[in-house]
Amino acid sequence: MHYWSNGPHTELDQTQRWLDSMIDASPGESDDFVVTVDGRCIGKLGCWKLPEIGFILRSDQWGRGFASEAMEAFLTHVFAVRDIGQVTADVDPRNEGSLRLLRKHGFVETGRAEETWNTHIGRCDSVYLALSRPSAG
Repeated sequence: MHYWSNGPHTELDQTQRWLDSMIDASPGESDDFVVTVDGRCIGKLGCWKLPEIGFILRSDQWGRGFASEAMEAFLTHVFAVRDIGQVTADVDPRNEGSLRLLRKHGFVETGRAEETWNTHIGRCDSVYLALSRPSAG
């Protein structure tokens, strides 16, 4: 959770409020999924607020292809069921793993900005990326 907008939760109710916000999000603006392996939750991936994608995966599951598999499934899904022209992302430029995942799936950088987030690790910059809806045919 180093590059998340807040640090690891210290109280169970923090996690409950975070989960509730995803569960209670309007279906018209949200398309978010839990990532599981062998029945265990290992993260989440999707758009809590369309069209911006976000994802988080347990660090002990990194490098096993699960994030890439979830990303591929989500992108196929979201462009099939949502009338959106693109999916966007806002990533801390130091978060090389997330940037690598997004670029692997076709996201391209659209801009940068300084000190866009005030987080548990201080002021953070942003790299903005986007993936356009695949063209038909």
